[in-house]
Amino acid sequence: MSKRTSEYLEGVFDEVALSVAGSAAVSQVREVLALCTAAGDAIDHPSRDEAAARLHGLDVDAIVQMIELITTRFHLLNMGEQLSIAKINHDRELAATTQSPRSESIAEAVAMAKAGGISAAAFAAGLRAVDVGPTLTAHPTEARRRTVITKQLEISRCARQLQEPNLTPAERTELEDSIRASVSLMLLSDYVRARKLTVADEARNGLYYLTTSIWKVVPDLVRDARTAMLAVYGDDAKALAEGINATMLTYRSWIGGDRDGNPNVTHETTRATLAMLRSAATTLWDAEIETLKQDLSISTHRAVVPPELLEAIERDREKWLTNEHSAAQRVNEPMRLRLMQMKARLHGDPSYSSSLLVADLELLQRAAATTNVPWLADYAPLQDAIVRAKVFGLNLATLDIRQHSAVHEKAVAELFALAGVTDTYATLGEEARLEILRRELATRRPLVSDTTQLTPLTLETLQTLDVVRQSITAEPGSIRSYIISMTHGISDMLEVLLLMKERGLYHPAGGPNTRTLQVVPLLETIDDLKRGPELLKAFLCEPVYRDHLSRLAANEAGEGDETPGTSKRPDLVLSQEIMLGYSDSNKDGGFLMANVALHEAQERMGETAAELGVNIRFFHGRGGTVGRGGGRAGRAILASPPAARSGRLRFTEQGEVISFRYALPQIAHRHLEQILNAAIRAALPIPAADAGGLPAAEGPAFSALLSRLAETSMRRYRELIDHPKFWAWFVAASPIDHIGSLPIASRPVSRGSGSQFAFEQLRAIPWVFSWIQMRALAPGWFGIGAALSSCSDAERALLKRQAAANPFLSTIIDNAAQEMARARLPIAKRYANLGPGGEGFFLLLETEFEAAKRHVLEITGRSGLIDHAPVIAASIVLRNPWTDILNLIQIELLKRYCAASEPEQGALRSAILASINGIAAAMQSTG
Repeated sequence: MSKRTSEYLEGVFDEVALSVAGSAAVSQVREVLALCTAAGDAIDHPSRDEAAARLHGLDVDAIVQMIELITTRFHLLNMGEQLSIAKINHDRELAATTQSPRSESIAEAVAMAKAGGISAAAFAAGLRAVDVGPTLTAHPTEARRRTVITKQLEISRCARQLQEPNLTPAERTELEDSIRASVSLMLLSDYVRARKLTVADEARNGLYYLTTSIWKVVPDLVRDARTAMLAVYGDDAKALAEGINATMLTYRSWIGGDRDGNPNVTHETTRATLAMLRSAATTLWDAEIETLKQDLSISTHRAVVPPELLEAIERDREKWLTNEHSAAQRVNEPMRLRLMQMKARLHGDPSYSSSLLVADLELLQRAAATTNVPWLADYAPLQDAIVRAKVFGLNLATLDIRQHSAVHEKAVAELFALAGVTDTYATLGEEARLEILRRELATRRPLVSDTTQLTPLTLETLQTLDVVRQSITAEPGSIRSYIISMTHGISDMLEVLLLMKERGLYHPAGGPNTRTLQVVPLLETIDDLKRGPELLKAFLCEPVYRDHLSRLAANEAGEGDETPGTSKRPDLVLSQEIMLGYSDSNKDGGFLMANVALHEAQERMGETAAELGVNIRFFHGRGGTVGRGGGRAGRAILASPPAARSGRLRFTEQGEVISFRYALPQIAHRHLEQILNAAIRAALPIPAADAGGLPAAEGPAFSALLSRLAETSMRRYRELIDHPKFWAWFVAASPIDHIGSLPIASRPVSRGSGSQFAFEQLRAIPWVFSWIQMRALAPGWFGIGAALSSCSDAERALLKRQAAANPFLSTIIDNAAQEMARARLPIAKRYANLGPGGEGFFLLLETEFEAAKRHVLEITGRSGLIDHAPVIAASIVLRNPWTDILNLIQIELLKRYCAASEPEQGALRSAILASINGIAAAMQSTG
């Protein structure tokens, strides 16, 4: 069925393309395709040369038309593959049983727990520890316009309906016509935006997924857990299942809060984003409450209603139930009356918070339960509403604030100078800084008054904290974390506390326990990851910071905001969040070193936190591609070291990853159940979750070998990027300069300023994006070859044994193998030759690639890089000739651009941006 759907969509494309573009344009594409297909995988082939010559002879308009035709075809192919995934998942779900649950489902995790001897009570207790926080970001990795995504979703909707067996001829014709129309509109629409996205645009994009598939799917996952518990543990677990942890999955967002290197995110932007989140939540709750009001028509004439419901109605009758409402609604339907009051408060009461919404819905649930009708006691729409209230509240997603540590340093130095504390803070060493920070954090006096003249950057930093204070005072869950990019020392943490103190978010010991924020260090370089355990121990043992954690724990425990002394309670559980930067660590140290350093940092920091009695929660700053920490999230959770597997974690979701995982509810459900499956297994002592490799005797030798290989890999990687001629070559050989002009995000591609930037200032996303466009994908494998070539026979034997049993090593190898399979050396060579010294740089890439491939195949025992993933392998083979055309086009356009006059470059740049979009669609990834 899925194959027929893909073939059907391809047939529709051919039909529409002939109509829109004409037979000559379609024939031209087919002729170039035949040449690229004939060239195969050969590094140099006359057919590929002929294809390039054909493209050289076309004018820009004809080239752009070819790009648009092929890009549209890839959009349809991608949608067909998504429909195939959804269909396979559905079929597997139908075939699943309690005894044989679907792989990586919540039901499988419950069955594994029962088989592992875990009781229902222990399972429910373990589930309460599960705390998964997907975090939407606006990182610029979604090249498609919303208009294209919308049309793809319409095609998907119609294609799914066409699979229904009982359609009438008229219904089938209508669906087919709708698909043709959508494909035609895609071909007639601009693929590249006319302007860069604003932060508000990005917020609206994130809201689209929060208010559609995510809003729909989250209650289904909680129901899956309840259903699985009852099926596996029986009716005796009913009470435990009903009280299951509804907030095991909650959403966060960086959109509108991430100001690191993005001057477009201001305190006003953050305020507007919070208002947008509240407004979107209000709209959803309007509909939810209205539906419940229509459903819950229970009458006091026919059922007993608990007094607490009637008392609540009377308490709020005068203010939140007008005479008009009373006249329009009979007083014998109290549940409807309460829902009317809730709706009125939703719109008219600024103090109506998420916790009050939850309390109202639970009150209605208790009222429904008093009917003694079992179907009403477990009434699904009301249960779903309670889950949504607990997960999404009145702000949909908790917003994070992120800023670079250098900004905080400048702000604190300015405040100290104005207050007469010191004029030399920025030049002081770490210990001298800490001495001043500790002293100032112990005092209650502010450093400056509200009327003090400040520089714009410092003023903006403090105004952001004003917005934070106002927001969390009204809605505690609206903002929870303040993330510090490039955290290098304890002073980076205490500087944020000092800035928070200036705005009433931190008070010295003995002061009121006002709402505050989790301060989250972000470790992004290899050096910072290696020093991470030492840094963690230092600030967790810092009395000032430890007191802050106690205050935060008191907040979470529900202590009164103005109650002094609650931070000293000994029974509070302290928690610390640590963010790990996968993208920048890879850019800094290369693929293998980044993976090993991240793994070792988690293990050592997890052990350190446990020794100090603090719960640690890792926040994984992962991108969509392997070169930025991408891959299957569930597998990554189970491959993490035991000390880091607690069931509490966060991870970023960004760009094309968001649209791929959340555009279709079926895909969203599968993505999230795989993550929850892994998180549940990590939170519970299920034996299968702790498969850590072979005999313990091999552990030290393997760890030592892995560390040495990582160092070797990093040296090889740094030889490439530190080569004195590398940057000049890379800028000329790749489309990096043009990627910066692609209007796909509000954030600049570089932390530096101006049009000229160096490797150090370049963000990881455009770095990886460029390598993908060139079809080299070096950030996902480069350095592996040198590392594995350095092994002795005994070491290779050890790697073979570990690769078969160690989840961490097998994940590394499989991810690298997939990126190498997606790479295309014949195309990479043509890009390489665009830059000075290209022949030498390509030879370096080719030599490393061949070594990596040879050793990966030896270690895995496979004949092909991704023999273990035949569907992906087939897709790559199918896509390669079509993608080759787009690459040859882009290379031709880059050549023309370099040789063109300034007036001619405008049209060429537009064509290059279109080619970047097309290759992104073909590769299904950007950065």
